[in-house]
Amino acid sequence: MWTQCVEPRPFADRRLICFPHAGGSPYFFRAWGKALTGFEVHAVCYPGRAERIAEPPATELAAMAGDIAASLHPWMGGRPTVFFGHSMGAIVAYEVVGALEDEGVRVAHFVASGARAPHLLRPAPDAATAWDDESIVKTLVELGGTDAELLHNPGFVKLVMPYIGADFRMLASYRSNRSTPLRCPVTALVGDRDPRVGVEDVAAWRDRTRGPFRYRTLPGDHFYLAAEPPYAVIDGAPAGS
Repeated sequence: MWTQCVEPRPFADRRLICFPHAGGSPYFFRAWGKALTGFEVHAVCYPGRAERIAEPPATELAAMAGDIAASLHPWMGGRPTVFFGHSMGAIVAYEVVGALEDEGVRVAHFVASGARAPHLLRPAPDAATAWDDESIVKTLVELGGTDAELLHNPGFVKLVMPYIGADFRMLASYRSNRSTPLRCPVTALVGDRDPRVGVEDVAAWRDRTRGPFRYRTLPGDHFYLAAEPPYAVIDGAPAGS
């Protein structure tokens, strides 16, 4: 199963599908279902973590997104669906939304959080080797998404580094091959103290949709949403495309 739903709401007006950051799991969005009462909230679980810890992590982002899109396609009808992705999750969600639109699916809204627009990303020639454990730990501390003390715990590092490293290398080798912009409305978000993603990087998402576009700067660093999830932005997303 690609998605988890902590609190099923079959009669909710809308559905929200959340895509975690690199190294993230569906647990990151555990509280969102209770807060967003007008949605049935689903969170994507990438291979190699949480309930899928025994599976090998994905190595190709676009291929993984294609598999996710294929799994979502049968139940995309009925309720308007909003997609939310943070950091690497925004790029995965972008590829999923594009694949679904290619199949004629109407997506209500896409919210890209804390991520450069996909056409700004360039694959690193040494992606397979550049992200060693030391580089990854340094970046995690800089971004602020992981408790620094945990990163000095050998047991924790041994457990999580295989899939975190795989995610970092997968994103570093990603190249966008989508030439057609999305059709759905897109909202792009970024923390005003994000050390890696700037306003210009986020504003560039306007080039990836034919639909309405807006972007907002919110208080906080790369993981601004850990303390203040953008519930109001998501709840204000239009009910249909």
